[in-house]
Amino acid sequence: MPERPSIYEQEHEDFRTTVRAFLEKEVVPHHDQWEKDGQVSREVWLKAGEAGLLCFDVAEEYGGPGIKDFRYNAVVAEEISKVGASGLGFPVHTDIIVPYISQLGTEEQKQRWLPGLVSGELISSIAMTEPGAGSDLQGIRTSAVDKGDHYVLNGSKTFISNGIMSDVVIVVARTDPDAGHQGISLLVVERGMEGFERGRNLDKMGMKAQDTAELFFDNVVVPKENLLGEEGSGFISLMLNLPQERVSIAAIAVAACEHVLDLCLSYAKEREAFGKPIGKFQHNRFLLAEMATEVHIARLFVNDCILKLNEDKVDTSLASMAKWWTTELQKKLVDQGVQLHGGYGYMTEYPISKAYVDSRIQTIYGGTTEIQKEIIGRSLGI
Repeated sequence: MPERPSIYEQEHEDFRTTVRAFLEKEVVPHHDQWEKDGQVSREVWLKAGEAGLLCFDVAEEYGGPGIKDFRYNAVVAEEISKVGASGLGFPVHTDIIVPYISQLGTEEQKQRWLPGLVSGELISSIAMTEPGAGSDLQGIRTSAVDKGDHYVLNGSKTFISNGIMSDVVIVVARTDPDAGHQGISLLVVERGMEGFERGRNLDKMGMKAQDTAELFFDNVVVPKENLLGEEGSGFISLMLNLPQERVSIAAIAVAACEHVLDLCLSYAKEREAFGKPIGKFQHNRFLLAEMATEVHIARLFVNDCILKLNEDKVDTSLASMAKWWTTELQKKLVDQGVQLHGGYGYMTEYPISKAYVDSRIQTIYGGTTEIQKEIIGRSLGI
């Protein structure tokens, strides 16, 4: 098989060795139990912070390493994918949520929250989706009414990753009901605020160890000091941050595709039928040839996106292309992988089975495939 295209330098590979050792010691032995518990331990977050696996781009003055190089983020995503540790909400925290605080936060907010987010003492989530509004952010109903020195927040959110464990929740709320997308703001709700309740830890098809929750806000008093960015700028802030979120999901997808290909190649060489390894049958050999080619293309595409992201050259449409194409490929390849494994592919003790159920959300969260195509279509002027 051709060598996998790489954009990594020696320091990234050294970091990969650190990540791999961390996962083998602190995650793999416990993940089955976490799947039963419906969430990982807080201890693994603290250990990840101690090992330097969280929030690479946070400046040194706030406890971070101050490294703006998305290749480190991608290494973490890849290694998590390889061991099937879908319970770890590290990429959501590092790649998607903390950058809002780094980029939009006041000096006081950054001093207050970033050191704990870097150390793993504080876990973050972002609350966008509502029971009645998913991809359509302008349809959100959660409201925050200005009361002078504070807002009163009411509403509910659902499908929130890290929702049970999070200490810092960025809530997308409507501060002006008549201003359309210009009436949307970001408020930081903290654990323990009166009126902030968590619903059940949602029972999902896959990603069983990743806590995903309903959140409820009943007259929550949110101080003005917890407004993130300017009032009314929430929608624009979300749009500016979504490209990185989508490249992050694409990086997870391509690593998962590589993992599925490796599982299938190993199985095709070991499993025998009619007196020879199943990989010797032309249908399976052709299938694996197609998988290898598509994985190679996906890797080249995502590598290019990561390098462009480092240069601030990923626009909304390119991120949408990467997100939909790689996640749909992941969904297709893992389905083919289950078929190749036959009856064993349906058994939960086989990694391909877990990869199958864990992968299905990829084409939905972060904006569905259909939304990504709509974004790309509009960018083409049609």
